[in-house]
Amino acid sequence: MSDLEKIKLRMKEWEEEVLKPVLKKFPEIKEEFLTEEGLKVDRVYTPLHTEGRGWDYLNSLGFPGEYPFTRGPYPTMYRGKPWTIRQYAGYGSAEDTNTRYKYLLSIGQTGLSMAFDLPTQLGLDPDHKLAWYEVGKVGVSMPSVREMEIVFQGIPMDKISTSMTINATAIEVLSMYVAVAESRGIDKAILRGTVQNDILKEYIARNNYIYPPAPSMRYATDLIIYAAKNMPKWNSISISGYHFEEAGATPAMEIGFTLADAIEYVKHVLDRKIVNVDSFARRLSFFFAARTNILEQIAKFRAARRMWAKIMKERFNAKDPRSMMLRFHTQTAGVLLTAQQPLVNLIRTTLQALAAVLGGTQSLHVNSYDEALSLPTEESVKLSVRVQQVLLYESGIIDTIDPLGGAYYIEWLTDMIEDRAWKIIDEIDRMGGMIKAIENGYPQREIARAAYEWQVKVDRGEIPIIGVNKFVEEGEQTKVKILKVDPKVRERVISRLNALKAERDYHRVRSLLERVKKAAEKEDENIFPYILDAIKGKVTLGEISAALREVWGEWRAPEVY
Repeated sequence: MSDLEKIKLRMKEWEEEVLKPVLKKFPEIKEEFLTEEGLKVDRVYTPLHTEGRGWDYLNSLGFPGEYPFTRGPYPTMYRGKPWTIRQYAGYGSAEDTNTRYKYLLSIGQTGLSMAFDLPTQLGLDPDHKLAWYEVGKVGVSMPSVREMEIVFQGIPMDKISTSMTINATAIEVLSMYVAVAESRGIDKAILRGTVQNDILKEYIARNNYIYPPAPSMRYATDLIIYAAKNMPKWNSISISGYHFEEAGATPAMEIGFTLADAIEYVKHVLDRKIVNVDSFARRLSFFFAARTNILEQIAKFRAARRMWAKIMKERFNAKDPRSMMLRFHTQTAGVLLTAQQPLVNLIRTTLQALAAVLGGTQSLHVNSYDEALSLPTEESVKLSVRVQQVLLYESGIIDTIDPLGGAYYIEWLTDMIEDRAWKIIDEIDRMGGMIKAIENGYPQREIARAAYEWQVKVDRGEIPIIGVNKFVEEGEQTKVKILKVDPKVRERVISRLNALKAERDYHRVRSLLERVKKAAEKEDENIFPYILDAIKGKVTLGEISAALREVWGEWRAPEVY
């Protein structure tokens, strides 16, 4: 009799002799236990769930820093280098953001993460009529290189890693960062950081796009190619599943759609026939959400790593192991923050941060407890940094790598999520790739369906949320400090913008913009150097975006539901 047969026999004996008598006296609290993915969870997990379905240690798990990287991309993980504590921040004017960054660094944050306001994200200067009410509201206003100079006053750009959550205007914003660094004598080749530059997820879940898909993909790949040649330490894209999760995606959808996006970017770069896969793939990065179901989230991260390794090795024939490593930033789930009993959010985000670290993240943002009500205050953001520091220095979870690796439930769950995510990728492949799938509305519909089903379960009380549908406090008053953006921010930013325009050489500005437009008209031209020259010449983000709109037009999403 094999070991698996012995376990199966002993399991039946346990169920009859031990379990059934207990269940008669003490029924379980639910008829069925399900993960957020909808997977049925058994009472106990054994080798029958892993080896019994073909799980193999070396091929499925392996060792840290080795293919398929299930246990992590680096051989020593946090024993050698802790994850980067990178709180997403930025609001109001450049002065406000500079003050917040210096505060975060003073309390132990180890990397910066820039938030930009909606006008900046959509290619509008703050004096545009559509920008008026949004200047500095959800991020810092960034119309010109002058604002970037102020944001980084007193901050060593050659020593700090900076992440930028910007997509449709990613080249303009990164060009500002490069221009400021070079003005300080810092070579762009040593700059470290990430620019999101993920336009596909905008079409699917977030909707902050400007141009149609074809020129948008050209824009994104221009940045990837330029960075591969000129900024070897810079992550040229952060392919995001976070926004899918926030819109309602299940764990398998989050990684399935994200990796399908990543496949599309790699294909488009290779189709340009300018660089080979190993020259740029090692600087592709990812961005995922961490929800409160700890074990399922850990399995999700491990599955994503293993899948990406297989995709790069088998589909794209990558040779460099670094091209197969899925390195990712994690943010705790904003959609799970509640305005009711907001201090409970601190418990949620701590558990979510724990899931991210046990799942092997490379950098982490912990949402502040007050973010369902306003931008975070200094007090709340300090606690979010302290959550990460307690995990890092006090919890002991960094002492060994992938401490849950080999656990029967974790390995079974990793396999199940991977299987479901592969089915999503296969379906997208049948459609002709992610752009075709987006045009058909496939990911949008699937995420909308999952969001609806989740909300129905919340409304019925099947998914408990403390303070919302369980342990509700009637007549409760929210008593937390609220951060409000100074309305004078708009005046300050516009005043500085007007001063910059007044001192510029008008004819040089027109010439630089004309060069950007001509480059955009030529499909084989990389537009990054032209935008960089324009930024250095004090051309504004809104002016560059307007010039590109003239060439490429604006995208209006088709009805897909």
